[in-house]
Amino acid sequence: MTARRTRWTRRTDRSLPIRSAAAAVVFATGATACSAPSDGGKDDGAGAAESVVIAVASEPDTLSPLLGYGKDGNSKIFDGLLARDTDLRLKPALATALPKITDGGRTYTYTLRDGVKFSDGEPLTAEDVVYTYRTVLDEKTNNTARSELDAIEAVRASGDDTVVFTLKYPYAPFAARTVLPIVPEHVAGGQDPNTGDFNTEPVGTGPYVLTDWSKGEKLSFKANPHYWGGRPAVKSFTMAIVPDDNVRATRLRSGDLDGAVLPPNLAATFDKDDGRRTYRARSYDFRAVTLPTSGRVTGDRAIRRALDAAVDRQAMVDKILSGAGRPAYGPLPVDDPWYERGIERPHDLAKARRILDEAGWKPGSGGVRAKDGRRASFTLYYPSGDKVRQDHALAYASDAKKAGIEVKVEGATWEVIEPRMKTDAVLAGLGSVGDPDFGLYTLLHSTLAGDGFNNMAHYDNSAVDEALDTGRRSRDPEKRAAAYDRVQQALVDDPGYTFLTHIDHLYVLADRWDGLTTQLEPHEHGFASGPWWNIEDWQPAK
Repeated sequence: MTARRTRWTRRTDRSLPIRSAAAAVVFATGATACSAPSDGGKDDGAGAAESVVIAVASEPDTLSPLLGYGKDGNSKIFDGLLARDTDLRLKPALATALPKITDGGRTYTYTLRDGVKFSDGEPLTAEDVVYTYRTVLDEKTNNTARSELDAIEAVRASGDDTVVFTLKYPYAPFAARTVLPIVPEHVAGGQDPNTGDFNTEPVGTGPYVLTDWSKGEKLSFKANPHYWGGRPAVKSFTMAIVPDDNVRATRLRSGDLDGAVLPPNLAATFDKDDGRRTYRARSYDFRAVTLPTSGRVTGDRAIRRALDAAVDRQAMVDKILSGAGRPAYGPLPVDDPWYERGIERPHDLAKARRILDEAGWKPGSGGVRAKDGRRASFTLYYPSGDKVRQDHALAYASDAKKAGIEVKVEGATWEVIEPRMKTDAVLAGLGSVGDPDFGLYTLLHSTLAGDGFNNMAHYDNSAVDEALDTGRRSRDPEKRAAAYDRVQQALVDDPGYTFLTHIDHLYVLADRWDGLTTQLEPHEHGFASGPWWNIEDWQPAK
């Protein structure tokens, strides 16, 4: 505890990065260029040296920031008032500078950059900023990230170039929330934000413009001629939607792709390939099993505590992730400054069995325990096609079986899984960077249970709610640290999830561009994160 306090007091500005640039580790293999892909991303006539095709596992449901797209920054279509650099430091984007903070942390004032235009040629104004935030905050808008902007009491324009936010309470990380992309009122304002064409035909101020979206296949982009930051060297790019890990690897190997996100076992197959580099990004992306408190079996705290002890996290890191990750004992990684030292739970089957014995779960037929006629058995869903989650689920079931708990693993689509999340376990992937409030509040606060993918476990702990509210509403670093300590300790005593691993993200790309870097990444990766987070800054390799 003392060591962590010392680190915190040396970093009182929470807009600074959680980790240094060393968090982004790059492994280089080979030096010659591969052949250019033959498809996609060339709709503006650019040559192979100006076009990039990258494969990701999934596509967004919408491209509208009003519904949550790009809310953490790095959208190529839009900009926020602020953005983040390689080390996650906040920097001006549509604003000319970081905000002026007054009134004890309750007022944030931003001045807009001169001459910024949307991709349709219309000028950006302060009213566009006001419209964006007011629409996101409107309860009629289907944005499940609305709670992240809870601190806002009002937002108003002061002339054409100044925006003023008034907060209900001092919210320490508020500036980081203003990476939210800004949309044009003159386009989106005449539409229903939930169903309008803007969801698939966006107009923004970012470096690229969407030219085509073939659902389930690809999204194509070209350089925005009105971009305030100058014309990028990559004139066009395509994000190919390839859900299957093996297919992405095969297409990359054949030269059909310039790059792809890959699981560790497949990324390793490119280690000796000339002309490709593997990029490894540290992340806050964790895998965990949701244990709904309303489940017939998972609702028993003894079951949840026993599973927490039974799981072998290090074996998952070693065998499933090939070492590209870390054991997870909560939503915050063990190297995060806010992480509470001492909450580590080693693999301890004897403890798991003892917890179950004391709670009245007795060994039964087939090695499955039972209590009051209930078998210690439940179903664990994972999204079909996600090999890494499938492997986590199977390993989890194997560990649970040794303690006398039967976990039936089943793959399904999200359409099947979502209606079952209140009562059935799910192998979830979550995690946010920037501030502990960003990930913990939506994961654990009881008021958000069942709100989309927020609080998937329907966790309900009044002490945790109180600590989360304290952490959100206080500007005092020590009070915030103590509050998040209480949250993490509560998850040891009353777990709503079994946290398994924090995963490093691996990307393999053709080695023909300079300027590629990785950031410390959230769970959401593919479109926003990855080495292409700054694709507008890439230059041809010399």
